[in-house]
This record gives sequence, structure tokens and C-alpha cells, in this order.
Amino acid sequence: MTMFARSLVNRPAPAARPPRSPRWHLVAVLAAALLGSTAVPMAAAVAAEMTRDVSHGFADLAEKLLPAVVNISTTQTIAAKPGAPKTGPETPQLPPGSPFEDFFKDFFDHQDGRGDAPPRRATSLGSGFIVDPDGYVVTNNHVIQDADEIMVVLHDDTNLKAEVVGRDTKTDIALLKVKSDKPLTAVPFGNSDTMRVGDWVLAIGNPFGLGGTVTSGIISARARDINAGPYDDFLQTDASINRGNSGGPMFNLNGEVIGINTAIFSPSGGSVGIGFAIPSALAKPVVEQLRKYGHTRRGWLGVKIQGVTPEIADTLRLAKASGALVASVTAKGPAVDAGIQAGDVILTFDGKDVTDMRRLPRIVAETEIGRAVPVTVWRKGQPIDLSVKVGELEAAEQSGLVSAGGDETPAPAPAQTISVLGLKLSSLTTELRKQYNLNEALNGVVITEVASTGPASEKGLRPGDVIVEVAQEDVTKPGDVVDKINKAKDDGRKSVLLLVDRQGDLRFVALAIAQG
Repeated sequence: MTMFARSLVNRPAPAARPPRSPRWHLVAVLAAALLGSTAVPMAAAVAAEMTRDVSHGFADLAEKLLPAVVNISTTQTIAAKPGAPKTGPETPQLPPGSPFEDFFKDFFDHQDGRGDAPPRRATSLGSGFIVDPDGYVVTNNHVIQDADEIMVVLHDDTNLKAEVVGRDTKTDIALLKVKSDKPLTAVPFGNSDTMRVGDWVLAIGNPFGLGGTVTSGIISARARDINAGPYDDFLQTDASINRGNSGGPMFNLNGEVIGINTAIFSPSGGSVGIGFAIPSALAKPVVEQLRKYGHTRRGWLGVKIQGVTPEIADTLRLAKASGALVASVTAKGPAVDAGIQAGDVILTFDGKDVTDMRRLPRIVAETEIGRAVPVTVWRKGQPIDLSVKVGELEAAEQSGLVSAGGDETPAPAPAQTISVLGLKLSSLTTELRKQYNLNEALNGVVITEVASTGPASEKGLRPGDVIVEVAQEDVTKPGDVVDKINKAKDDGRKSVLLLVDRQGDLRFVALAIAQG
């Protein structure tokens, strides 16, 4: 089964063949043969441009960078499980994706099953790189997760005990500190935003415990979302990345770190030419915050957002499907103080275009806390300029800020059921609130039945969902829904926008309107 792997355990493996230096000068020869002698000057110029940095291979660059790349060795003591059977040790119950999961599986599979299970010391290996001669080392958080002891092994096999300065689970980055009696070689961060698909990169790390391994490849894609965290924006590469490469650097041809190798996409656990790295544009600010504060301090807006589909864009009269649609606003958060409302589409934040929903969290996170920034939202067919004072995400998490239940609401209208948009709707009654376990403070129109072939079914609506708004206006009874559907038809709209509450989770849904 194809999967994303973040395993750190290394096993013996045959030595890898060294990467071959490219032979781009063949471009000129082939072009001349195909197009005639007149093509030689043009082809030669193209070949010269393509070979200016790699015509002699990567040896000089690798020699310069290898001393700054380190191996990370972690040790965890696993105590015997109380009440374990005397026939043999039990495999520890580890969460899926734990860096020690594969280690324990292989280890215990090879035990003879005799005697009690004594405490055992489990060791895992990963990679890292020195970013400051004072001894600061960057790696993945999952490399050092749950470790009792962390050792940094330098290129010359010197072992240094490391302390954790800080870690960030959201981006899977950790910062370590070591003390050395001799100067340490450090490498700088580069700007991953300047990297283009097709650019050459080098990956250096500790695959399968082999240490100091250099592989080359290109940037295969940018801005990959692999559902690893809220700020996914991975660089994809075909440079060989295997178990143990986690936490190691990806370099551009200037010797700058433009990515932190983190995951691979593989059916077997080995490299198939699809690896992922955290871009330096995301990693560098996190590292700086970990060094300064020991933890991250991210900007916070206080909204739940979703993507803008072409259908939603049409109902909102947006020229194109872009921006981040606000599904709900957190009470006492920065957004509500700034006047941002559910149904607004955030188009720009602090002067930066919000090209899609995924871009907004990263822009907000990187914004200075406490600063007032301009925000442009799309509301009822026109742009509106607002100003929001950015809050701190970590402080909001600690305080447990959530959306408030709201004030008391008027009693719902008498129940009635009608068919519209492939739905049967009813006003909220005490019985329906109990049947669908709905909050007493919730106001709207409840869906009691969904036609199997209607547009509502295609959008995933189901009984118990509550329609709160239609066309960005409140509804409290089925007749309100019908009136707004008819108005949308009269206005020539092809679809209508619903705000739906599903057990406290608000989401906008655009449903096609049947004409005639």
C-alpha cells in the first residue's frame, strides 16, 4: 500500500551507486544533428547556461557541505510492561507513525520469546545540520520525539551530547544545542521561494545508518500538501531520500539550505524518487523563534476557513475562485474585533494576496504578533478594507478560546416539512433537537431527509445538518429557504450558497438551482 513514511530506523543496505554528473553538452551535438549547423550556436548557448554550475559534478560543493551535516542518534529506555506474560516480551504500543514503530516491530519479531521482558534501550538514527558555529543544530521533531538521550555525531565521528532548545510539532522542526571544543562548520538558510521546478538540489544525510551520504536531483514540484500539518507547503524532489534522511538538509547549488528532508512517498518504505522537504521560507522563522523563545509564537486571526470553489465564487459574484472563505469567527478573537464576518472571503492579508485557502494560515502565522495589518474581504458583492490586530496562536490555545454559544434565541416557528433542492426541511423543535443532538442555542432550519439523486446528496448533506444561512442571510423556517431560493432564481443565479452547521462545525455549501 502506498504511504507517506517518516521512519528513522536504519538497517544495513548495499552501498548506493554514486550519482552521475550530467552531460548537458550532448544537447548541442543532438541539436546540430537534427537542425543542421545553424543550430549549433543556439544549442551551445543553451548547454552552456545549463552546465555553468554542474559541468564538473558536485564534488566541490559536497566537500564544502559535508562537515555541517550531522547524524542524530537517540536512545529511549523501554520499561517492562507490568503483567507481561513470561513467555516473552511484548511489543510496546506506539502511536502510528512513531519513529520507533518499525524498530520495535523488527526487534521483537526476532526474539526467541523466552523469559520476562527486561527494560530495553531502543536506538534510532536520523539526520540534522549545524546552522550556527555556536552549536545550534536543526532536525525534525519526529527524529528526537520521546528520546531520553540525544547524541549528535559530527562528520569526523565526534559524539556530542545534545539538549533540546525547542520543538514545533506543527512543522515537525526541532532545534538542538551542543558544546564543542573545536570550531563547528555551519551552513546558512537560503530562500526556497526562489526555487523553481527543475532546479538542481543536493540532499545529504544518514540513510540506513550509512552516514555522510550525498544524493542529487531536482525540484520536482512545489507547494505540496501531504496532510502532515496545518502549514503544509512541501518541496518535492527526486533526489534519493530514505530512512534516516529525516532532518537532513536539502541544498541549492549555492550551498544554502532550502529545505529540510522530512518524508517520502513510497509503497515499500524505500525511495521511489518522491521525497518531501520543509521549505526554508517556512523553517527559518520557526528556527529563529525556537532559538529566541524556546517555542513558536505564531500570529492568530481567529477564524475557521474553507476553500472557494467555482460554484461558491459564482454565488458570491467573485470574478474567480480564490481567497479564503470564513466559515465562522472565534468569539473574543482578533477577527471579530476587526469586523470580519462569517461569509466574508479574505482576499488579501497584510498586503499579500490570498490565492487559496491554504495560503492564509501561513501568512497569518508569519505576521508579527500585536501588529495591526490591513485586510481586504469580499462581502455582498464588493471589497471591504479592514484592519486587524494580530493575536498569538499559542496564547489562544492555552486559554482555550472557542466560539461562544451565543445569547438566548427566540422560539422556533411551528414545524413544517417541504421539499426543495433535494431536501426535506423542518423548523427546529424540541423533539428534533433531541433526535439530532443539536445545541439549544442553535438557530436555523434542520434537514430531515436528503434525496439520493438530488444536488444536496452530491454535496454530502445529510439529515441532522442545520441550514443557518441562505445567500448569506439568516433563516429560521423552511419558508425562509424557499423565499431565498426563488429570489436567487429570479436574479438568474445558477447556484445558492448555504451555511450549514454540522454538530458545531460550520461550512459553506453551494447548491445548483434547478431552473424552470
